[in-house]
Amino acid sequence: MLDRRSLLSGASALAAVGLSAGTALAQTASAKLNATFDAIFNEMVDHSPTGATSLGLDTGARAALKAKLDPATPQERARYTAFLEKSVAALKAIPRDQLSGMDRINYDTVLWDLTQSLNGYKAFAFGSPGSSPYVITQLTGSYISIPDFLDSQHAIETKADADAYLSRLKAYAVLLDEETAKMQADVAKGVIAPDFALQKAITQLKTQRDTKAADSVLVQSIIQRTKEKNIAGDWGAQATRIYEIAVVPALSRQIAAVEAVLPKATHDAGVWHIPQGEAYYIYGARGGTSTDLTPDAIHQIGLDKVKELNAELEKVMTNLGMTTGTTGERLKVMAKDPKFVYPNTDAGKDKLLADLNKQVEVVQAKLPAYFGVLPKTKVTIKRIPPATELGAPGGYYQPASLDGSRPGAYYINLRDTAEVPSWTLPTLTYHEAIPGHHMQISIQQENKNLPMLRQISGFNAYIEGWALYSEEVAAKDMGMYADDPYGYIGYLHDALFRACRLVVDTGMHHKRWSREQAMAFMDANLGDPNETEIERYCVWPGQALGYMIGKIKWLELRTMYQAKLEAKFDIKAFHDIGLTAGAVPLAVLETVYAEWAAKL
Repeated sequence: MLDRRSLLSGASALAAVGLSAGTALAQTASAKLNATFDAIFNEMVDHSPTGATSLGLDTGARAALKAKLDPATPQERARYTAFLEKSVAALKAIPRDQLSGMDRINYDTVLWDLTQSLNGYKAFAFGSPGSSPYVITQLTGSYISIPDFLDSQHAIETKADADAYLSRLKAYAVLLDEETAKMQADVAKGVIAPDFALQKAITQLKTQRDTKAADSVLVQSIIQRTKEKNIAGDWGAQATRIYEIAVVPALSRQIAAVEAVLPKATHDAGVWHIPQGEAYYIYGARGGTSTDLTPDAIHQIGLDKVKELNAELEKVMTNLGMTTGTTGERLKVMAKDPKFVYPNTDAGKDKLLADLNKQVEVVQAKLPAYFGVLPKTKVTIKRIPPATELGAPGGYYQPASLDGSRPGAYYINLRDTAEVPSWTLPTLTYHEAIPGHHMQISIQQENKNLPMLRQISGFNAYIEGWALYSEEVAAKDMGMYADDPYGYIGYLHDALFRACRLVVDTGMHHKRWSREQAMAFMDANLGDPNETEIERYCVWPGQALGYMIGKIKWLELRTMYQAKLEAKFDIKAFHDIGLTAGAVPLAVLETVYAEWAAKL
C-alpha cells in the first residue's frame, strides 16, 4: 500500500536520478493512481463486514468487523453514495494522459465501474442498483444469503470467532428488520416485485422460520465447528436462544410484511411495470453487458444465435438418429430419459458430486496445453443448501478468500436430480469450475501485479462471457466430448440456453412479454419452460445478458487476432493476457488485446 510518506520518498528518488519531466510526471500519476486505489479499497472493506470476511480480511486491525453484518439502512445508502461520489472525483483528478500500459487499463476499468454504480444510486432511490430493484424476492434478501454466509464463510478457529458468530446471528435479526423496512419504503414508491417472486419468497421464508433450532444450519453450524476445534462452551444453547428470541420473530415480521404486499403485486414480469422501470432496464442492460447495446439490438442478436445453434443441434441429433420432432422436443425427451438421471436420493446426489469431482480432475490435466497461467487455489463442489434451493439457479460459483484459507466453491442445485440430467453436467462444471469461473477469478485474485481493488473487481459480461467461452474451449479445443456425443448436445443446449436468455430478458423487460410468454419461448427451443430461470431474470434485470454478449466478444477477439497475427498467434498467450488483465468492461478488453498485439 502506498501512503503519503512513500509517495514523497518516491518523488525524491525520481528527482535524485534525474529523470525527464515527462517520465517523472507519469510515475507520479501512477503513484497517485495506486494510492487512490488503495484508499478506495480500504474504505470499501472497512465499511463492509461481510465483504471483509469473504475476502479473508476480517483479522488484525479489522478483527472487529467479524462480529458485524453490512447494514441495510437509509443512512448506509447515503454513506455509500457519498463514497462513490468521492471516489469518482478522486480518480478524475488524476490525469489519464499521463498513464500508460496497465495503469491506464486499471484507471479505465475502475472509473467505469464506480461511475456506473454512482449513476444507479443517484438515478434510482429503490432496491440495489446494479443488482435488483426489489429488496425481498425468491432470490434477493439477507434471508437468502446470510445463513450460508455464516456457515461457509465465517471461519471459527477460536472462542473469539465463535463469539463473533453469535454477534452476527443477532445482527442477522436486525438486518432482516432493516430490509423489511426498506421493502416497505420502496413499496410506498410503487416498487413492488411480481406476485410469483413474492409468493416464492414467502414459501422460503416460512421454511426457514419453521425449521426448529436443532435442525437449523444457523445453530448446527456453530455447534459442529466449535466441537471440531475443541472450543469450550455451550454454543448450541446460546445460538438457540438468539435464534428463537431474535431471528424467528424477525423472519415472522418479514413474512407478514411480504404477505401484506402480495395483494398489491401484479403478475407483470418486466421491470417496466414499476416507476422508472424502462430507464432501470437500460441501466441494467448496460451493467450486465458493459456495452451500450440497445435492448432491441440485444434481442435481435439473441434471435440470430438461437437460429444458428438450433441448426447445429439439428445436425448432431440427426447423426445420432434423433429425428422425431423439433430440436426442443428432442431435448425434452433426452431430459426425461431415465438413463441420464441420477437417483433422487442422498446416495444418488453423493454419486453425482463424486462424478463431478472426477471430471474436474480430467480437465485439470489438459489445462497446460491451452493456458500458461494456472490457478493455485483449489475448487470444491457443493450442493446449494436445501433451505434456499427452491428459488436458486442451477449452479453458481463462490470465490476463494484472498489468503487461500477458504477454497473456491462451485455450488450445484440438487433439489431434484431430474432437473440435472447427466448430459448437462459436464458443461455446467466447465462453466462454474475450470476452465470457467474458478480459473478466471482465482487467477485474478492471485495476480499480485493488479491493485487489490482490481483483484476483487467483477464485470458481468467479462466473467460470465469467459465462463461461456470456456465451455467452447472445453468442447472444441480440448475435445472433452470426443467420446461423449450426448455431452456435446449438452454443450450446444447450454449455448442455446444463453442465446434464449437474450431474447426472453429483453422480451420481458423491454417488449413487455409476460412470464408465460418467456417460458413458452424457452420451452419451444429447449424443451423446458425454465420457470426458475425466467423468474430469476424478472428480479435481476439485465444480468442474464452478459453471458452470450461476453462470449461473442471473446470469440470475436480470438478470431480477429488469429487472422492478424497468423503464425505469431499463440492460444496460451491469448488466454493468459485476457485472464491476467482481470475483469474489465468489454471495450477495455479490446484495448488489452490491441496493446498486446502491437508489442508482438
